[in-house]
Amino acid sequence: MVRAEGDASDEMDPMHSTSEAAKKNIKTIARLENAALHDRSFTDRVGDAITRFAGSGKFVLLHIVWFTFWLLWNTGRFSHVRPFDPFPFTFLTMIVSLEAIFLAIFVLISQNRMARHSDQRAHLDLQVNLLAEQEMTMMLKMLEGLCEHAGVRVETRSDELRSLIEKTDPQALMRYLRKNLPES
Repeated sequence: MVRAEGDASDEMDPMHSTSEAAKKNIKTIARLENAALHDRSFTDRVGDAITRFAGSGKFVLLHIVWFTFWLLWNTGRFSHVRPFDPFPFTFLTMIVSLEAIFLAIFVLISQNRMARHSDQRAHLDLQVNLLAEQEMTMMLKMLEGLCEHAGVRVETRSDELRSLIEKTDPQALMRYLRKNLPES
């Protein structure tokens, strides 16, 4: 199908209305995410796979079928087979307990990896934000100098402008946040 430029269907294509800079950023993020997935240890990969399966509908369905079959077998519903784990189903209880222990371990492994990855992203965000703040401070200083040189009167309070032009101290800002934000 050939579409005319400016066709309404173009507006529905997210790549059509996405800037080249945004596309480049998305590709960079995708490369970082793929590298993080590739660099996982064997244990992390196994933990992620098990956690992904344990969180699926197939896992629930498998357990429904398994428990139903186990209970029917061991309550004597099948007359031609002898129950091997009669009520109170001690063997089933042991198996389910072991499964719960191992599932909890694998979920924790996956959560720890995701937390490490999230921390790395947060550190990257902080670095980018600090660089952006430094760049904006420098641009404000340059703009102030240009305005003064050109004789342009700035219509903001000079103390407000001075506070924005000053370098931000992240440690002082964190202390201020801790002092003023409520405890959870």
